[in-house]
Amino acid sequence: MAVTSEKQAIVAELKEKLANTKGAVITNYRGLTVAQDTKLRRKLREAGVEYRVVKNTLTRIAAKEVGLEGLEPYLEGPTAIAMSYNDPVAPAKVISDFIKENKLQVMEIKAGLVEGKVIDVDGVKALANLPPREVLIAQVLAGMQAPIAGLVNVLQGTIRNFVYVLEAVRKQKESA
Repeated sequence: MAVTSEKQAIVAELKEKLANTKGAVITNYRGLTVAQDTKLRRKLREAGVEYRVVKNTLTRIAAKEVGLEGLEPYLEGPTAIAMSYNDPVAPAKVISDFIKENKLQVMEIKAGLVEGKVIDVDGVKALANLPPREVLIAQVLAGMQAPIAGLVNVLQGTIRNFVYVLEAVRKQKESA
């Protein structure tokens, strides 16, 4: 009976974490050395990402209770999940960068979660290739600012031309 209550507690904890996560990446961690795993966990911790090995059955139950559809096919073999409660891009970016830096053939990304939606490997890679949040904000602001700057330049050009006309009239009257 104690085993069942332990599993129920784990499912409840996973359910809460899956419901509150902004972004997550599900990986197959098989083949990592202890040193590589420690390095990965350190990088994830620095980025504010929680990383843990999960049991597929318990994760399936928690996902079903939360209402995550489409996660079941990815829960095969050894599974670890990296979850971020603030930044949906952080887990994908850290894990993808880690795989590239260490040229890992053994660690594979299975799937991801973004705002409660399941995405495939290509979606996780696309998410990891997004520029940082600050750059995206700067690009949006630049896009919003461009029409305003254009309007200012147009209005300024009209005023400038008016001043040139007035200056020409003044010179003409002085010479006359």
